[in-house]
Amino acid sequence: MGEVYHGFPAINSCVYVNSEAGPAHMGTLVITMRTMLISFLVGGTVTSLIVTLEEKQLRVWSGLAALIPVFTIVSYFFVGAAEGGEAVGQHSRFVLIGTLVSWVPYMAVVAWLAPTLGANRAIGIGLAVFFALATPFVFAVNHFKWFR
Repeated sequence: MGEVYHGFPAINSCVYVNSEAGPAHMGTLVITMRTMLISFLVGGTVTSLIVTLEEKQLRVWSGLAALIPVFTIVSYFFVGAAEGGEAVGQHSRFVLIGTLVSWVPYMAVVAWLAPTLGANRAIGIGLAVFFALATPFVFAVNHFKWFR
């Protein structure tokens, strides 16, 4: 059938560089059905909650739901279980600085442009700003080996 990881069938495998063993060591990252299901359910639930609360004109609650860091919550549970607290700490520092570098400007662009250009255009321009800032940040992190 395929690989089994902690009793769960692996649905996808990819190669990654294990920074603890050095850049030459290659390992396998296995994404299990359990991981995919939990990620999908948590992300979908929070997204549905945000939209429903906004449609009900409950802006404070939809805003609070939108602030929930779904991606990091779910991924850090799995990273923590697989790699430990040190890996979560390193990645959270990377995400914290990356958020200031690229996500905050993206949100600022959307906030300022959406009222005049509409949501879709503002999001498109915001994403262009995001990737223009995030891409060199990620390359710099990799080049200078920050957050390891």
